[in-house]
Amino acid sequence: MNVQAHGPLAGIKVLEFGQIAAGPFAGMLFADLGADVVKVERPDVGDSMREWPPFVTAEDGESYSANFSSLNRNKRSIVVDFKSAAELERLKGLCAQADVIVENYRPGVLAKFGLDYASLSAANPKLVYCSISGYGQTGPYAQKGAFDVTIQAISGLMSVTGEEDGEPVKCGVPVADFVAGLYGAYSVVAAVHAASRSGRGSYVDCSMLAGVLGISALQTSEYYGNGVAPRRLGSAHPRNAPYQGYRGSDKPFVIAAGNEKLWREVVDAVGQPWLADDARFATQTLRAQHQKELAALLQASFLTKTAAEWLAIFDARGVPCAPINTFEEILQDPAVAESGLLHDLALPNGGATTTVGYPVKLSSYAFEIYRRPPRKGEHTEDILREWGAVEV
Repeated sequence: MNVQAHGPLAGIKVLEFGQIAAGPFAGMLFADLGADVVKVERPDVGDSMREWPPFVTAEDGESYSANFSSLNRNKRSIVVDFKSAAELERLKGLCAQADVIVENYRPGVLAKFGLDYASLSAANPKLVYCSISGYGQTGPYAQKGAFDVTIQAISGLMSVTGEEDGEPVKCGVPVADFVAGLYGAYSVVAAVHAASRSGRGSYVDCSMLAGVLGISALQTSEYYGNGVAPRRLGSAHPRNAPYQGYRGSDKPFVIAAGNEKLWREVVDAVGQPWLADDARFATQTLRAQHQKELAALLQASFLTKTAAEWLAIFDARGVPCAPINTFEEILQDPAVAESGLLHDLALPNGGATTTVGYPVKLSSYAFEIYRRPPRKGEHTEDILREWGAVEV
């Protein structure tokens, strides 16, 4: 397999003490852009996501987790028993050679083994060390356990997700995990850039809770602006209408008429141009205030045609619209296939799957999968030799 020797982050050495999603996702972002990312795993099961289904089974019966493969391409793996003094010392030798460490253990765990930022930066001043956790490294919640759903709950995200008259629900995508990974990776790149000039690294304390609040800018500003907590509206928007899901004669679809021109295109399309002169709907703010009445009027028209027919009509008029796809439907959409986003991914058991590649296009760099996801610990001796930490 081709081994990447270029990319925006080529030459950067990353040790990833990553488990499940947030840490491994951040590590994969570095690897996808050319960094040499080495995953440090326990000798028992390693990253426990290795045990998550679904599994791709090879002809000889060996299985490999598709979930694990989706977050661990382009990496290598070493196994270290932290309870072994000799292995721990070798690991610290690798830490002395690393540019970046990313970890998402519970706060304080790695410090027990001398693998915290304070200990490692003494021997490696340029080290950038990123800790991803539920609630940050300090404060009253620092030792509180966290998974994506608990962060969605405590952050307020679930309170604005779901139907207005229903119970709060979590987003179907693990937003808290992946937002933390994105914020962590972005901050690390900034810190590495600063270290290249100053010679001093940084400690990055990245919490899932803070990350979710960071992307909730519209909701937090709404609360600070009027003193009222945002609420669930289903697919509707608190400040815009028509901007939600409707049902055609066969299935639902979405439109987003985000300005006056688009609003007039909608009322003309449904054959109700007089709605544009209705005092209840004269402005965007008024339409949002009266969106239930507006939705009822529009919905009656939408039941006269299929969702596909309405989508064709709105596309022709330049009104943003979309089907409400399943993942099967969007992954089989020709537009996705033609975008180059989907990649074949070989697995170490001889099987193969398909994965979504690095989603941003750079004119100076073409993403590729240059390393399959690793078997647990398969690169231990290679890394010790290549990084020159100790004699093997």
